[in-house]
Amino acid sequence: MDIPGIFFSKSFGGIRRFQPAKRVQRSFLAGLEGRALLWLVQRTPASINSDHLTALGLVAMLVAGLAYWWSQWNRWGLVVVVLCLALNWLGDSLDGTLARYRNRQRPRYGFYVDHISDAFGLLFLLTGLWLSGFMSWPVAAGLLVTYLMLLLEVCIATYTLGAFQISFFKFSPTELRIVLAIGTLALWSNPQVAVAGHRFALFDFGGVIAVAGMLVTLLISVARNTAKLYREESLP
Repeated sequence: MDIPGIFFSKSFGGIRRFQPAKRVQRSFLAGLEGRALLWLVQRTPASINSDHLTALGLVAMLVAGLAYWWSQWNRWGLVVVVLCLALNWLGDSLDGTLARYRNRQRPRYGFYVDHISDAFGLLFLLTGLWLSGFMSWPVAAGLLVTYLMLLLEVCIATYTLGAFQISFFKFSPTELRIVLAIGTLALWSNPQVAVAGHRFALFDFGGVIAVAGMLVTLLISVARNTAKLYREESLP
């Protein structure tokens, strides 16, 4: 679910109270995506709710993983992957927008289900990529571990700083889906890439770059948030 983050604080009575966190979304396509989601949410049938859309996004990632696996025998599986990525965007981005538009928000439930779904969805996708032979298992495992570390950092920062970071360096999950879709279609004609006279699997090469990019993002975010918390809670 693309919903507000969460931030917990403790009242004087010892009872936890819930406060919504500020959403930080400054990606390249944020404006265009926001207008598209508003147009879609105004036309979503009343019988469809946010849970349906969240389930759609998760199932789409499961099918995408199966389609990657299938594509080792039939390249049309790559087209199915791209379609599933589009459905994943629809479900994962529209569910929170729909909840806010209808004033049917459940912030804690939505935040929890959203991030659990994202984690399982990436597991499905990367498992399918590994089984397809388009990506080696060390690269797939590296991507999964690095993503989960970045997800953990985002969740902890949301809890401690009250800011839900959706995009980093102008990239959000939407832009990453587009890059993945382009790479997937490129597999149809050539699953390898030549770099400095050496040939590598296209998705191994791209996966290593993605791991490096996420690690840099993670380290910068950790340093920035640690420094901010240190200043806010400096000791006399």
